[in-house]
Amino acid sequence: MEVEKTELKRSLGLIDATSLVAGSMIGSGIFLVTAAMARDVGSAGWILVIWLLTGLLTMSAALSYGELAGMMPNAGGQYVYIQRAYGKLISFLYGWTVFTVIQTGVIAAVAVAFANYTAVFFPILEGKIFSVGKSFVFTNKQVVAMLSIILLTYINTKGVKNGKVIQLIFTTAKLLALFALIILGLYVGLKSDVFTTNFSNMWNASKTVLEENGTITITKLSGVALLGAMGATIINSLFSSDAWNNVTFIAGEIRDPKKNIPRSLFLGTLLVTIIYILANVAYLTLLPLHGNPTAGSIAQNGIMFASQDRVGAAAASVIMGNFGVFAMAGLIMISTFGCNSGLILSGGRLFFAMANDALFFKNAKELNKFQVPEKALWLQCLWACVLCISGKYGDLLTYATFASLLFYILTIGGLFILRKKEPHTQRPYKAFGYPFVPILYIVLTTLICFCLLKYDTRNTMLGLVIVGLGIPVYYLFLNKKE
Repeated sequence: MEVEKTELKRSLGLIDATSLVAGSMIGSGIFLVTAAMARDVGSAGWILVIWLLTGLLTMSAALSYGELAGMMPNAGGQYVYIQRAYGKLISFLYGWTVFTVIQTGVIAAVAVAFANYTAVFFPILEGKIFSVGKSFVFTNKQVVAMLSIILLTYINTKGVKNGKVIQLIFTTAKLLALFALIILGLYVGLKSDVFTTNFSNMWNASKTVLEENGTITITKLSGVALLGAMGATIINSLFSSDAWNNVTFIAGEIRDPKKNIPRSLFLGTLLVTIIYILANVAYLTLLPLHGNPTAGSIAQNGIMFASQDRVGAAAASVIMGNFGVFAMAGLIMISTFGCNSGLILSGGRLFFAMANDALFFKNAKELNKFQVPEKALWLQCLWACVLCISGKYGDLLTYATFASLLFYILTIGGLFILRKKEPHTQRPYKAFGYPFVPILYIVLTTLICFCLLKYDTRNTMLGLVIVGLGIPVYYLFLNKKE
């Protein structure tokens, strides 16, 4: 393929960038994870505190990233920031983890969520194509998931304009639908006594475990045990709020990036934080927090034991009856499709930046006639499809979440390093509340990481193994470069 351009075209404005931030954040998590959080802490008050803390952490990180984005308005975003502060090895390990697990794993997981909810309308998709023993099953839904990734990749190879139109349309649609869910939920729910019941003992926390034999174990939580449980379960809300940093990957295509990237980070994360908190208030207004997993009704299942953790679908059913199931399935299809459009659009730019440093496949730095890194996008597509086939994306995401948090800590720590190393570098935007807000983020996120090390040791250590595997790969690329 003939390479016509060597630089990305700046064609995205503030609205486009903000749409990418919000659209990439809102996938399927907000409709699911509150069930697990309810089992982990069993308290309406503490659940809302966790979502509020998640929003504050996300916004503080976004405000800190704004300074780095203003200093380095180049394609690659976080990869570039880490390299400037720590050098190529650490930045490669970040890029390696993003490619092998974080970006492609999320794309695969979101695509499968899209396929799962498509199957609500087309039950034939539940069919199995073939299986190998009990460990591997290949279904029609996995085919749909891969086709959605391929379609969105193809659209994004035809120019950033196509990608931004899809992103804007789907982000707008799901924001309007979420606001409708919140407003209708509050309107219907406040006519019942569910809200009063959930908040009558809102600070009484407990952990609920459903054993394999069907028995339920409930453990009261307080003090250090409560803090530990909150630190472990916050990973659910953090995962639902992740991918806000994707806008930094496409900095090379944003007009006036020194101003528009910091603004879009703030506006997008603020908007999603408000929506997530209100959505959880709506859930707690419509559905009992506690429930019985063997009960025959949505109300008796409660948030804690919502069918397949589909809290959003259960809430919609309370509002609209059986039609609510289909309405929520349609909303999640819109949400996941739009989310993946943003993830696919932005991820290829990071690998483009790595290729320019000779730390990724050489062809990934080529731009097609539409001035987009087409080959980087298709490489991302290929690996995401492999993860869809393997069915291991969920495990990989769990392993990588801890590593992802570590890279966020490193990146924000880079603020302090670069302020010292490059005091005279132009900073169009300076991190809000520096040094207190960045320090608070680092301290709180470090505490969360310690909680994960204690309560989920296996997965956190496997996450570090994935990062560590990137070290020999880094030196292979260096030797090839020489």
